[in-house]
Amino acid sequence: MNVYIVTLFPAMFQGPLTESILKRATEQGLVQFHLVDLRDFATDKHRTCDDTPFGGGPGMVLKPEPAFAAVERVREEIRAQRGDQGVRDAPVILLTPQGKLFNQSVAVALARCQDLVLLCGHYEGVDERVAQHLATLELSIGDYILTGGELAAMVVADAVVRLLPGALHAPESPHEESFVGGLLEAPQYTRPAEFRGWKVPDVLLSGDHAKVARWRRQQGLLRTWQRRPDLLARSQLSLEDRRFLDCLRQQLQQGHETEPKISDS
Repeated sequence: MNVYIVTLFPAMFQGPLTESILKRATEQGLVQFHLVDLRDFATDKHRTCDDTPFGGGPGMVLKPEPAFAAVERVREEIRAQRGDQGVRDAPVILLTPQGKLFNQSVAVALARCQDLVLLCGHYEGVDERVAQHLATLELSIGDYILTGGELAAMVVADAVVRLLPGALHAPESPHEESFVGGLLEAPQYTRPAEFRGWKVPDVLLSGDHAKVARWRRQQGLLRTWQRRPDLLARSQLSLEDRRFLDCLRQQLQQGHETEPKISDS
């Protein structure tokens, strides 16, 4: 995979892209990151990439010319490697608070791409013609405002690259994490089995894989029910899952308002 990041501040990416999983994926040849300095495509000697908004108002707006020129240069590189079809298959993602909410299912879809272009918004926003005629998708990582799209691009890059086959030491890890299958992940424990009087649940020490799997599934259901009930409506639930959730609701009605009882067996 090739990830092209178009940004006003390429130096911000030097640390995140050269550590941990992203570093290992790069060394293994699973991904190549290309930092594209938006200022290199400005049309004046001062390398100006922003201007005041038409109609007045606070802040500055990113100009369309540098954004189009930068992305078109990236597309030329993709075309040289994979032809016109490669250009058509490569999404251009504008990181903006107004975009679609980024989640695990979007990350899975993007991990199937050979080329990915991340365009970092900044200042008060980006000229709307960039969103309408250049970006193929607008993404937001949450309902809050950042100084620019650089941090959001780092989040998207990390979430996508770790899904590439071989990026993680344990191949099964991406399939057992929160949001995979629509649920939050069950609690995790490691040695020692007892720490300051707090013990690891007996079922995890039992060696019974079927019981462990059932416990983890129920714990994932419990956490999702308590912390993100909105996810349950979109999750694929079995009949056993639904019965378990019905039991939780009954316990709540009977007075277990904060922590419903859940069996370790």
